[in-house]
Order: sequence, then C-alpha cells, then structure tokens
Amino acid sequence: MIVITGGGTGGHLSIVKSLKEELNKRGIKPVFIGSQNGQDKSWFENDTGFEEKYFFNTTGVVNKNKIGKIFSLFKIFSYSLKCFFIFKKHHIKKIISVGGYSAAAASFGAVLFKKELYIHEQNARKGALNIKLSHYAVATFSSYLSDSPVKDYPVNNRFFELARERSSLETIIFLGGSQGASFINSLAMQIAPKLLQKNISIIHQCGKAQYKQIKEYYKKNNLQVDLYDFTNDMPSLLNKADLSISRSGASTLWELCASRLPSIFIPFPYAASDHQYFNAKFLEEKELAFILRESEATSQKILTIISKIDVKKINSLLPHTIHPNGSQKIIDFILTHHS
Repeated sequence: MIVITGGGTGGHLSIVKSLKEELNKRGIKPVFIGSQNGQDKSWFENDTGFEEKYFFNTTGVVNKNKIGKIFSLFKIFSYSLKCFFIFKKHHIKKIISVGGYSAAAASFGAVLFKKELYIHEQNARKGALNIKLSHYAVATFSSYLSDSPVKDYPVNNRFFELARERSSLETIIFLGGSQGASFINSLAMQIAPKLLQKNISIIHQCGKAQYKQIKEYYKKNNLQVDLYDFTNDMPSLLNKADLSISRSGASTLWELCASRLPSIFIPFPYAASDHQYFNAKFLEEKELAFILRESEATSQKILTIISKIDVKKINSLLPHTIHPNGSQKIIDFILTHHS
C-alpha cells in the first residue's frame, strides 16, 4: 500500500491528484496524509479515490518566530510518531511526498520507520523540506534535476489532448489562479482597454476573492471580457487563448507548456527562494517565454512584448519541453522498484 503526502497549495495538490488518479487506474487506492490547514481538505475531504484520508493539525515553520518554529516542529514530530500506527494499519511500504508543510509529518515518519520514500520536487529550487529529506529518498523526481529518473511533470493528459497550433495572437488569457493574484488582476484591468482597441480578445480567470469587484469594473467601463472566477476545465480555457500572462508556479507553468501556449510570466516576488523566477528562467533561456518582475510589468512593457512575440515559433517548440504520461512514468518507477 502507498501513502501520498503533501499539499497546502493548489500546485502541490494537483500533483497528489494526478498520482492518485494514475494509481486508481491500476486498481490501487492510496492513503492521503495532509494538513487541516491550507487547501488539503477542500480538495480531498470527499474524494473517494483514497482508501483513507488523514488531515493533521500541522503548520509551516517558515516565517515564524523562534517559539512558533519550536511549537510547529514539535507538532510535526508528534504526528510523525502517529504515522507508525497509520503505516501499520494500512500495511504501508512506500510514501510519495509532493512537498509543502503538509508532507513533513509523514515524510519524517517514512524515515523514522524505514519505509521507501519518494519525493516529487516541483520547482527549479528545492524546497527546505525536500533538501533535508532527499538524502533519505529512494528517488527524487523533478523536471529540472538532471539525475531525475523521470523528468516529465505529472500534468493531466487533457492539456496535451487540447493543445493546438497557433500562428497569430488573437486572444490573451490572464491567469489569477484559484486564490486570485491581485497584481495580475490589476494588470488585466489596466491593460484591457488597450488590448481591446487592438482587437485582441481577453479571457480573465481572476479567482473568487475579487470576482465581483472585477466584474463590476468591466461592466462599468463597457469592456467585453470573458471573465471567470474559477474553472474545473482549465485545458479548455487555455485552448481558446494564444498567449497567457501568469504567475510561474510549477504546475501552472507545465500545464501551459503541455497546452503549447506561449506565456509572459510574472513570478510571485515572495515565493520561497524566488523559485517561481527560476521555474520560468528555464523556458526564457530557451527563448520560449518572457519573464517580467512585478516592478517591470507595466502595460507598455506588456504591449511591447505582444508586438514582437513570435507566437507560431514558440508554439511549435513547446512540445519539446514536456511529454505526456508523466504520472504514469513516475508510478511505473515506484511500483517496479524493490528495495
């Protein structure tokens, strides 16, 4: 039996979902261990694809004072000990960690109780937890590490199925994410009149928090924008666009690559170790994306990039960056490995 652990954010949880669905195809229902905090429960509390789900009352250690860090570490350690009974109850032999503070207890439990530990590192810069645990792991999977046994990111195959050729720029999608990226939302509202004047259509996925405010702004200013708070069918939405303006979290970045969608990335400036910048830099170095810091991302700068971007060329080269069935390849490796 297998445990999948980790979460906190949509990026981590999307990997959990992809790996879980691949195991389900093989008649295996894994156990999920996450946290009561973050988005873990909202994603998986009612998911029938797991044999059982555990949500620990754990929190992150980063950005806490000394006492807060000690308290968080104590809770993680106590839940790591609790994992002994969970592992025993479900006959657990392998643990897959996708990172985030939600993964800490079960991952340390894997080391303590000598279970096979496998790590998926999303980002170009390793997270603090994965740096500590990678020495004990059987394998670390990453789209950025040269020694990764599988380099393809676990992206839902529907993104590949709906990928299409693009030869001109007719529609731009602004991606605010499920929680909403206020900077990108503000940028979209600011630049929308200029784009529409150029006969460029706009799709704006803004998140739920600012949806009513943004909808009112577009209505008040008579701007015809295709606005969404959230969608469960992101592949179809990306299929409609010719260019995206987005953060560069790993899951979003690789979904855009799978969709063959050229992108302007504006990394979240407070991401740990600036990992969103380095995620996107991998593509920029191949001339397959543009990166703008928030301080650079003005309407004029965006319009300048739009005027010179070679959509057709980037679209034709993006399929070389990622291949389908990343989840299948990762699960194949884990299930066939014997310690």
